Amino acid sequence: MLHPLDRKLLRDLRQLWGQVTAIVLVVGCGIACFVLALSAYQSLALTQQTYYDRYQFADVFAELKRAPDRLQAQIAGIPGVQQVQTRVVADVTLDVPGLAEPATGRLISLPPEDQPMLNRVFLRRGRYPDPQRGDEILASEAFAEANDLELGDRIGAILNGRWQSLQIVGLALSPDYIYEIRGAGDLYPDNRRFGVLWMGEAALSTAFNLQGAFNSVALTVIPGAPEQAIITELDRLTDPYGGRGAYSRENQVSHRIISDEIQSLEVTATILPTMFLGIAAFLLHVVLSRLISTQREQIAVLKAFGYSNWGIGFHYLKLVLVVVAAGSLLGLGLGMWLGRGLTTLYADFFRFPILTYRASPQVLISALLVSGGAALVGGLLAVQRAIRLPPAEAMRPEPPASFRPTLVERLGWQRLFSPTGRIILRNLERRPIQAGLSIIGISFAAALLLMGLFFRDAITYLMSVQFFQVQREDVTVIFNEPRPARTRFELAQLPGVLRVEGFRLVPAQLRHGQYHHRLALTGLPQGSQLRRLLDRNLRPQTVPLEGVLLTDQLAEMLHIQPGEWLQVEVLEGSRPQREVQVVGVVDEFLGLSAYVELGSLNRLMREGETLSGAYLSIDAAQSQALYDRLKQIPVVAGVSFRETLLESFREISARNILVMTGILSLFAAIITFSVVYNSARIALSERSRELASLRIIGFSRHEISVILLGEQSLLVLVGIPVGWLLGFGLSAFLAKAYVSELYRIPLVIHRATYTTVGLVVLLAAVLSGIVIHRQLNRLDLIAVLKTRE
Repeated sequence: MLHPLDRKLLRDLRQLWGQVTAIVLVVGCGIACFVLALSAYQSLALTQQTYYDRYQFADVFAELKRAPDRLQAQIAGIPGVQQVQTRVVADVTLDVPGLAEPATGRLISLPPEDQPMLNRVFLRRGRYPDPQRGDEILASEAFAEANDLELGDRIGAILNGRWQSLQIVGLALSPDYIYEIRGAGDLYPDNRRFGVLWMGEAALSTAFNLQGAFNSVALTVIPGAPEQAIITELDRLTDPYGGRGAYSRENQVSHRIISDEIQSLEVTATILPTMFLGIAAFLLHVVLSRLISTQREQIAVLKAFGYSNWGIGFHYLKLVLVVVAAGSLLGLGLGMWLGRGLTTLYADFFRFPILTYRASPQVLISALLVSGGAALVGGLLAVQRAIRLPPAEAMRPEPPASFRPTLVERLGWQRLFSPTGRIILRNLERRPIQAGLSIIGISFAAALLLMGLFFRDAITYLMSVQFFQVQREDVTVIFNEPRPARTRFELAQLPGVLRVEGFRLVPAQLRHGQYHHRLALTGLPQGSQLRRLLDRNLRPQTVPLEGVLLTDQLAEMLHIQPGEWLQVEVLEGSRPQREVQVVGVVDEFLGLSAYVELGSLNRLMREGETLSGAYLSIDAAQSQALYDRLKQIPVVAGVSFRETLLESFREISARNILVMTGILSLFAAIITFSVVYNSARIALSERSRELASLRIIGFSRHEISVILLGEQSLLVLVGIPVGWLLGFGLSAFLAKAYVSELYRIPLVIHRATYTTVGLVVLLAAVLSGIVIHRQLNRLDLIAVLKTRE
């Protein structure tokens, strides 16, 4: 048999089913967002670490020009070094069947299958290359899939100036190329035109005249050993052999980008659910507060019949628990379903041998505790009123509102409004707290919706600026070795080339006080038109004859301002060290860059006019002839295309961001309707007697609908601009939170987005108004005859 208070709870739930459903949706959205982001984050982080451990991902890396094999023993003797792996690495131009453009392959030497190695390959299909065959290779799975290559297929390659046909005998993955990019300024994978290939060590060494030598080394460090001291000693040993500076795992391109992406998921799991659950707590507080205010007599009767404060308080808390339980079930199920989908989406972004979705019990329990805690905070504040209310006071009706002339009446403007309009204005001014709470709820809902749509505008703006105003070249050509400046004239003679601008890339360590960062200095000619530098207002900047221009994010990371001096340690050639003045900051949304004038960089390197590559503007009608020629030029190590980068950005980062924000926008729309509906429904509950009285004295159904819904309309119209301001602030906060080396989100919100948010809130208000209007038509006029003693 049900307890009397439990029967009352069921009756309250039936009466409040619309409001309760709305709050359940808000709680469910918050929990779903929490589970979605945090479970995907933990799944990716766990998969990453497991993969690293099983396939022995190295801790320290170094590239050099050529070193004898005997140097390996000296490197292994560095205190703290656990294991050393030397190898040969070379970038070559590929001719892939079915691909018009030239592709780039990174050939990596593969020791015999029975020998231990770091950065072990995971053989997805096929077999290892036969050591006796010099034309067999493993191909990265992403490259093979993008080009529809199968086991046994052949691709052409230029190996050290010689053409050779290579046969694919296996498809593989490697922990150092989970995120498969060439480097040298590339940020997004182009799996059709760049792939990692593994060839037998003897065959690759012979092809590049590196028998008994190596040009790349990786090592692991004994736990607790001083990694920086090992890097310093490794640099000392490799300097005589053209060392380009050793670096730790945290600076390895693939690992750094993956870690940044995983970290952004953790930010999402922290910020967004907090906002959703905060709104849920707010709604629960408002609903319970107003429910208790309408049940004063019932509370007094319950206390008079001997029910304790604890019993009555727990009765109202049960309502909170029912809402949390229903929202939790909805949120956990929806969050796990969406989390599995997001993890699968990231499987296309990264390459793991096994990417398993796992929603740990800790995540689910945390979601329940966070949601329950937020709801209880909102509910307890309201329940306190029920506990503290003395029976004698509760038996009396609430003191009437103080009636005094409104602001409109004091200004003498009352004649401008109809009687209905004056009633609306009087009610709003005489209930400022209720009106303020409604405006706050509506503005938060509008702010969340604006924040969700902000990402769409930001991504569109980012692509427009980066790929059409900054990067204006059609093709980028990378040489296998620095080439003399006359090479650009040779490129200009190729079919379809309209303009050539050379550039120089030099690996360097930048230091400012205790802050440092490793990247490639980019030397550009003055007046460069194919690669433009822009300030925050999108005004073109000229690369200075002396000094350096930094991208804004790099300047922030180094804590340096224009006019201050930057220490530059070049990691190539004679490795000069200079102090260079920062003369300005440029605005770029992808990657980090430091720009110097081309001639100035050549002088820094104590070399003649030298280029690492060139930007080309081409005639699309002759592109095929150009691609055919580029495939045959031995000095070309890689070719990239602006349109391909744009497509890759759309398909990878933009898609991942927009999918996540699409979910956020849907949740925000649900919350918007929930908030607006709750505000209107609570107002109806509080004023049903008053509205029934108006009906008795002669007001029509239409007039009382105008009174109630007119008040809600004014609250919505005030809440929308407040929500715009709040949403802009939240978007600015998120733009700061979503900062990584891979990309930055610009704070851009189009006017059309503000309009869209306003229309969505108004639509929610209209739908809520339709529901409330129907309830007004069924208003029980007999209730007005029941007076309160």
